[in-house]
Amino acid sequence: MATLTVRNLEDEVVRRLRIRAARHGRSAEAEHRALLRAALIEAEHQPARQQAIERLVEFRRRTASRGLPPASELLKESRITRMEALTGTASSPGKAG
Repeated sequence: MATLTVRNLEDEVVRRLRIRAARHGRSAEAEHRALLRAALIEAEHQPARQQAIERLVEFRRRTASRGLPPASELLKESRITRMEALTGTASSPGKAG
């Protein structure tokens, strides 16, 4: 493994790094490694995530005009149907409930 030395950091940056390390229960050096890893390695997966988000937005845009009920309404109907099946009741348009 390589060694990395960073010089001329502002005191405030060093202070915040130490506080962040303490919050995460690790040494300042371990925190530095975690930050670098997150910024350089884990960030490489972000374009795939962003691409997925963009594809979902495009899908919603294309299917919005189909007149389908929103997912929240479908979920509500499903819950009502399951509850009726469990309780043995059924609601009908002419039945007061």
